[in-house]
Amino acid sequence: MKTTAAPFHPTPDQVHVEWIHAVDTDDIDVLAASQSGWQLQYEQLSGGPFEGCIRHIQLPGVRLVFESANQALRQRGQIGSTDYGFAMALDLGGEAIFNGQRLDPNTIMVGKGDKLDLCTPPHFSMIAVVVSADLLQPLWERMYHKPMASWLDQQIVLHAQPAAVAALKALHLGAMRRAASFDQSTLQSPACLQLRDDVLIEWIETLPPQVSTAELETVAARKHIVDRACEIMMSEPSETLSMLELCRQVGASRRKLSYCFQDVLGTSPAKYLRASRLNGVRRDLKAARDASVSVQDVATRWGFDHLSQFSQDYKHLFGELPSATLRLNLKRIK
Repeated sequence: MKTTAAPFHPTPDQVHVEWIHAVDTDDIDVLAASQSGWQLQYEQLSGGPFEGCIRHIQLPGVRLVFESANQALRQRGQIGSTDYGFAMALDLGGEAIFNGQRLDPNTIMVGKGDKLDLCTPPHFSMIAVVVSADLLQPLWERMYHKPMASWLDQQIVLHAQPAAVAALKALHLGAMRRAASFDQSTLQSPACLQLRDDVLIEWIETLPPQVSTAELETVAARKHIVDRACEIMMSEPSETLSMLELCRQVGASRRKLSYCFQDVLGTSPAKYLRASRLNGVRRDLKAARDASVSVQDVATRWGFDHLSQFSQDYKHLFGELPSATLRLNLKRIK
């Protein structure tokens, strides 16, 4: 007999007015902010103009997701403190890291939605489901006749069988196409709920039967060092902090700090700091509301003292000069 999910009746705060959500944009912050109910921040890490898209379909208790971007990104934030996420890459195209763990074409990202940290390469796309605990818990118990696995409350990368991964990808994308043909009045219909159940159960059944969390403690320790270093580096962005001073405050050797950054973010502390600060400049320039804002003032506030080198670095990362970003923003708000 086919397993079905428990009936789910959303509360008012779980009902999304825009239940089919599609965004195609050249603005990374628009991509992050447009995802209803989630608190996310994206940073661009590779050079060139940005293009990204998302497709969300909100069914009762489950959100189906497709996302792609042409540039390398770091995505941080939360997608619901009481929700759980299951995701996998469609097009990997390079090194991707989920909470300090490497992905490959047959891995699934799993975990509670309160601590997302994903670094993706250029030309990356992925699919995901985000499911409420109210729906997942009784379904899990019905499928396995035992309480929900404790490792679901962590962020873990699991290896699945290639054939199962291929089938899941096809089912998920097909379900998104089919769900888009429904209208809002039929979201509680048997056909819609069955489609939701089929996709969710397929994700769960693709998970490996045995899960080891032995490496998570080591991963968490490295990520703690990186998070602490990032916090220190960005606490006073206008001030230059030497690597030796950063190591002293973090309590790690230079070699260990560099290793942790490569392991968790796929880059060095210096490169990440520069990219993160350039992203900060870009956000501030796009937030400018009048012509009194100058590129030099914003750059200085983010620790860039040499304006010509800053402008070159900015153009290399974003594909335009900072003055162009400011000018286009002021033109847009007039």
